[in-house]
Amino acid sequence: MSIPTLQGLQTALSGLLAEQQALDVTGHNIANANTEGYSRESVVMQPNPPIEIPALSTRTGRGGQLGTGVDVATYTRIRNAYLDAQYRTQNTTLSAAGLQAEELQQAQGAFNEPSSSGIASQLSTFWSAWSSLANSPDSEAAKQGVVAAGQQLASTFNQLSGQLTTIATQAGEQYAARTGASGEVQTYANQIAQLNGQIKIAEGAGQQPNDMLDRRDLLIDKLSSLAQVSVTKRADGTDTVTFGDAGKPLIEGSTVNWPQALTSAAGGQLGALLGLTGPTGALGSIRASLDAVASTIAGAVNALHTSTAFFTGTTAASLAVAVKASEVQTSSTGAAGGNNVALAIAGLRGGAGDQAYSALVEQVGSRVRTAENEQANLRTTMTAVSNQRQSVSGVSLDEEMTNLITFQRGYQASARTLTAMDSMLETLIEKTGVVGL
Repeated sequence: MSIPTLQGLQTALSGLLAEQQALDVTGHNIANANTEGYSRESVVMQPNPPIEIPALSTRTGRGGQLGTGVDVATYTRIRNAYLDAQYRTQNTTLSAAGLQAEELQQAQGAFNEPSSSGIASQLSTFWSAWSSLANSPDSEAAKQGVVAAGQQLASTFNQLSGQLTTIATQAGEQYAARTGASGEVQTYANQIAQLNGQIKIAEGAGQQPNDMLDRRDLLIDKLSSLAQVSVTKRADGTDTVTFGDAGKPLIEGSTVNWPQALTSAAGGQLGALLGLTGPTGALGSIRASLDAVASTIAGAVNALHTSTAFFTGTTAASLAVAVKASEVQTSSTGAAGGNNVALAIAGLRGGAGDQAYSALVEQVGSRVRTAENEQANLRTTMTAVSNQRQSVSGVSLDEEMTNLITFQRGYQASARTLTAMDSMLETLIEKTGVVGL
């Protein structure tokens, strides 16, 4: 018996082993169907090198090749680099819009309009107090009502300014926390750099470190929510990652270049935080407009209340009532029963101060609506890109169950081949008592 006769056993065994590995990969896919960032894997099989059969025919002089079965060439990670880049770009934009909408919603909540405790209501109460004083210019109670209404109005301005300042301060603290020594940027960058080193070693040894590649891609996805990222693949298996508008790449091989300065152009949550808290940012603009309203109201009242300034301070944070009830001026002449000053101040209702505040509230509401609409639109796009990427890289249990049956049948067929050849050899040995080598 020739060597090729016994080779059939090895050929059948190779089928068993290959199908077993394919079953293992399918099981790995099923087990990780709900694992964040996991990319489905597939087995790439290839024929084993054939056995060269020398020419045995003196007439034709032809030889041949005998197949020796199958082998697993590699375990392929199903991934689409273009969809990855699209996902990260959308993630950066959506994260920025989401954070901006969240911060502006907090600012809008601080205004608490319309409500009985908002500035609009306090302004109405303040003008009404002056109107009541004009009706009873000699009433100490009416004068005390004017002072109390002014104090409540000033306090509401103070509180609102303080809340807006707190929101801006917290936004700055968020930025500092995320970019600090133990923040998300440093943490993600360190992990990616470490994976770069491990992947380089594994691929240099001829291995396919699919799970480490998945982990690295997931970390880059998370990094893209903080600022825009760009990834350059290197021949040694490492990724060079640029981050925001930093001057140097954040990650080069196993090296992390952080901290670095960013601007609002960095995009993502960090860019949004810088944009909101910057000198011309939304939160600064809202506070400046609120200060202008406070200054307008104080200036208008003080221009009529000439005996002494009714208000001090020219910002929302510093606005305060500077007079006692006995110092409240009702008339420009000081005559008993005079009320022209009280009437003039009451007539400021609906004037420049009220209009400026109404415009500010509308501006804040408009910014919130714009941010929310942008977020909703971007979320729709993000969902579409994410679903498309998931359709490529994600695990479909239906597909894996089909593969499971396919590889199981292949395994069974190889096993039956092995059994048939074993039975054939057993019969040959029993009948002849020998087996050739």
